[in-house]
Amino acid sequence: MPDNPMLPDGFLAMLADTGSPLFDGLGDTLLSTAPQVAVRVNPAKGAALPAGADRVEWSPDGFYLVGRPGFTFDPALHQGLYYVQDASSMAVTQAVAEAVRACGGRPLRYLDACAAPGGKTLGALGCLPAGSFVVANEYSRRRVDVLTENLVKWGAGHTVVTSCDASSIRGLDGFFDIIGADVPCSGEGMMRKEPEAVAQWSPGLVAECASLQRSIVACLWRMLRPGGWLVYSTCTFNLDENERVVDYLVSEFAAETVAVPALDNAAGVAGGIGTSARCYRFVPGRVRGEGQFVALLRKPGDGPAATPRVRGRRSAAKSSLSPICAGWVDGGFELWTDGDSVRALPAAHRGLAGAVGESMHIVSGGLEVAAVKGRDLVPSQALAMSTALCRDAFACAEVDAATALRYLERNAVVLPEGTPRGYVLLTCGGSPLGFVKNLGNRSNNLYPASWRILSPGRAPVSVLR
Repeated sequence: MPDNPMLPDGFLAMLADTGSPLFDGLGDTLLSTAPQVAVRVNPAKGAALPAGADRVEWSPDGFYLVGRPGFTFDPALHQGLYYVQDASSMAVTQAVAEAVRACGGRPLRYLDACAAPGGKTLGALGCLPAGSFVVANEYSRRRVDVLTENLVKWGAGHTVVTSCDASSIRGLDGFFDIIGADVPCSGEGMMRKEPEAVAQWSPGLVAECASLQRSIVACLWRMLRPGGWLVYSTCTFNLDENERVVDYLVSEFAAETVAVPALDNAAGVAGGIGTSARCYRFVPGRVRGEGQFVALLRKPGDGPAATPRVRGRRSAAKSSLSPICAGWVDGGFELWTDGDSVRALPAAHRGLAGAVGESMHIVSGGLEVAAVKGRDLVPSQALAMSTALCRDAFACAEVDAATALRYLERNAVVLPEGTPRGYVLLTCGGSPLGFVKNLGNRSNNLYPASWRILSPGRAPVSVLR
């Protein structure tokens, strides 16, 4: 397999050295074909695949698009009704779902150890049992903001978001039932989509990533309860970062690799190379997605998840304002005041979040319900997006898609005649969009400034119709 001058020196030769025909023609595919665009819909918000959609075979909530529309100008994207995600990466959800099935229907503790930008966390949220405790971790503080935004829009604002080095977490041994590890990698599977993946590649980068991956999974393995599950994935092709890391877990920790039936018979999905471990490979040209590697591993033994004692745990701060917004979220949530905001978590999760906070830096500890402004409470955008929102607590005003875009640009919007004064929840297509404060002669737009659309004046598009 000769090198192509448009791809990194040595890249195709490295794949040829595996002796696998799986990579035959890959160079031409990467250079002469366009990526296939796919999206995942959000059933928790009532979204469904459009009639006649070309569904992703291994994802009941994913479908392919023809071309790439201007997603920014579709209100449904900002409402969290769907998420743009590569089809191959959706396969990770099926591995999580298989682990969930094996655990039964009880609530689970789930960690997405390398979570940004959030697509795999969103997929996991769709298959975890009700009442599960979810932690989404991202080392990069720049990327953690994107992760938090995507989780909030999806309606999962009560998920605990952390930011720390996954290879150095201590103090949570045996804490989680399932861990997703989409580890940092050399990114070979993204070469068709991202020029940076081509520019940065080198054999040295592969070796560096493989070493980091082993340190990450060794740390995460300690955090699994006996009988817990690890979903290992990368978006790269080479064996060092894939099969050899899986074989390391098998030889060093007696991990058992487990089949994922939803992937076993999926067209174009291949097995591992040079290993007896159960692995799944997605290669462009053979599947309608980018490069992906997935393996599901089970830790030996069986036992409940551990709950470390929280040192010096303090009770939630009390505030006369918290009860005012207690009716803004559905029952089962515990509210507390945290600085200038009121936050909420399912009552059963407060202690778990405290235990996580002893070992990991928490960026967002639950759902922000409201901001405290003097004696007033301003309902948050996270509340508007949350699946826990009690819509009956607010007056609602339905707007069309063009008005929704003006709102997302943070422009003033004209409310329907007769809209009551005070905080009003805007909806578009029947789904929440965000809050305004209606003053009668005008309304204040409460959409977060950092999220606003920066290319005004475009006509709206609709992906789900």
